[in-house]
Amino acid sequence: MYRGGRPNAFMRWWNRLDALVYGGRWLSPGHAAVLKVVGRRSGKLTSVPVAVTRYRGADFLVSMLGPGASWVCNVRAAGGRAVLRRQGRESSIRLEEVPAGHRAEILRRYLAGAPGARPHLGLGPSSPLPEFRRIAPEHPVFRIHEL
Repeated sequence: MYRGGRPNAFMRWWNRLDALVYGGRWLSPGHAAVLKVVGRRSGKLTSVPVAVTRYRGADFLVSMLGPGASWVCNVRAAGGRAVLRRQGRESSIRLEEVPAGHRAEILRRYLAGAPGARPHLGLGPSSPLPEFRRIAPEHPVFRIHEL
């Protein structure tokens, strides 16, 4: 459904549906959100459903599709500036990329809360930490800072 790191037609439709639900006030799961960022080519605001991971008192976003995911490229092009919509509220945020050497525990926590991402990372939340260190460079992680 994500051949070449891009969603097929069905997943694009599904992501739009998720974005509607995740941005709502009542039906949205606690970890679900919608990331809004300016497209690097189109200049238009794009929305993508994401899972927010809480770790050591901070919130993080993880790219299950790796560094080539559109939202990752857009965030980098926008200097980390974006908007996050959670449970009916929008917040301006700045995303700070976490160095690969500090991602392993966050990735493990992410997989505990986002089971749909497990096939993309090839691990489960109970996998040994060295396995998470091995895949960390392939999966960007961003710390969320509210502005």
